[in-house]
Amino acid sequence: MTDKQILIDNIDSLHTTEMGLDRIRKNLGTDTADPVGHCMDIILSPGCEVYRQGKNFYCETGTVIITVNSYSYTIITAHLKRTQRST
Repeated sequence: MTDKQILIDNIDSLHTTEMGLDRIRKNLGTDTADPVGHCMDIILSPGCEVYRQGKNFYCETGTVIITVNSYSYTIITAHLKRTQRST
């Protein structure tokens, strides 16, 4: 089973802390009332790649990285990827 399938199978367990809610909103530059639902949508999108390193899942799209604890399914953080400047 792939890392993405494991996370999708447990998507209903996805949650974060109060501080995590504010951190996700700030880091992603969004004022959504449901940051966890926003992260779920990103994780479930076809272009999202999920891989596990140590105790965390990393969920990456072209613009976002979401870090999820693989044991508790807590969203630790979400942030925008830095873009490379061409010179």
